[in-house]
Amino acid sequence: MDHFLYRGGALYAEDVPVSEIAASVGTPFYCYSTATLERHFRLFDEALEGMDHLVCYAMKAASNVAILKTLAALGAGMDVVSGGEYLRAKAAGVPGARIVFSGVGKTEAEMCLALEGGVRQFNVESEPEMEALNRVALDLGKVAPITVRVNPDVDAKTHAKIATGKSENKFGIPISRAREVYAHAARLPGLRVVGIDVHIGSQLTDLEPFRLAYRKVAELCEVLRADGHRIERLDLGGGLGIPYERSNAAPPLPIDYGGMIREELGHLGCEIEIEPGRLIVGNAGIMVSQVIYVKEGEGRDFLILDGAMNDLIRPAMYDAHHDIVPVIEPAPGSENRPYDVVGPVCESGDTFARQRPLPPLRAGDLVAFRSAGAYGAVMSSEYNTRPLIPEVLVKGDQFAVIRRRPTFDEMINRDTIPEWL
Repeated sequence: MDHFLYRGGALYAEDVPVSEIAASVGTPFYCYSTATLERHFRLFDEALEGMDHLVCYAMKAASNVAILKTLAALGAGMDVVSGGEYLRAKAAGVPGARIVFSGVGKTEAEMCLALEGGVRQFNVESEPEMEALNRVALDLGKVAPITVRVNPDVDAKTHAKIATGKSENKFGIPISRAREVYAHAARLPGLRVVGIDVHIGSQLTDLEPFRLAYRKVAELCEVLRADGHRIERLDLGGGLGIPYERSNAAPPLPIDYGGMIREELGHLGCEIEIEPGRLIVGNAGIMVSQVIYVKEGEGRDFLILDGAMNDLIRPAMYDAHHDIVPVIEPAPGSENRPYDVVGPVCESGDTFARQRPLPPLRAGDLVAFRSAGAYGAVMSSEYNTRPLIPEVLVKGDQFAVIRRRPTFDEMINRDTIPEWL
């Protein structure tokens, strides 16, 4: 569910007409709904009610500080994967005790930053990282709390570029080596083992891969405890998917996911951490763009928009589908026609949809890309010297620009010219 609905023939973001935002900030832009963000966070929190737990929002999905502050006010922790994300979480007022530091390539500078600023735990992904963290912690006179990310070799049955739990993926240590690696961690005085970490992929639409992975984690927990390790937490990652096509069957609900966690892991008495990102913010955001031209081609018509692949790269990178809807509802009886929906970037890959049935559209019309809140603005770039587009947050009948569009002068003046030129 989201809060982008038609009223009187016009698309609204909560209680604000989308066309009103477009007139104020220009197109293209991202728009997020506070009510949707809050509702989706609460669904996860309530799904684990009665269990000791922390919902850590996966910041990589959308990391604007206003979004983080909205979620932090509800008690969310943050899952960060870089020093920059750590500093964003702190800027949003999230205490270190609610920040989990993940990622396969943490630098010693990032480790130092988190140890000095406070961190709930590091999710360690390799023995070299473990040894580096031990050195940094000892140099600072601190002890770093860690989980070890285990790779359960479970096929998440998702897109190859977002699968993370198979043996050939770069993430974690093979679960078959877990006892050996945990024994190594226990010998390092700068580390304190607190739990186990697992994450098998993103955009999962079936609970069965989660169930298989969590059963392996439960077995490992018992083995590690028998070896003398204090396993207090299980970090289960994220990955629950969203329906990008309204016509598709809905993925499992957070309440069903929470029930499965209880079934598979509830008997262990561990604190549960989960790291949802896409399901919290995906349907909470849209990207709005304007039609520049309608071009008749050889056997097909093109909608050329002012939004491009640098603004929303998911279709080009993952062949991802986003529902595209007009901001003003078509007149009753209007018949859809197929369009190739494209942007102005000089790449054939700058294509959002091919032969997508849409109502007749004209230059100047506005369209909205639904389910664009996750991996949208955070993955955008200034390719073709196109400015990063504004982000807007709506709450009730109010809206605010939470990232403005830079000017061309600001973009160009970031470059520096050597003296010899």
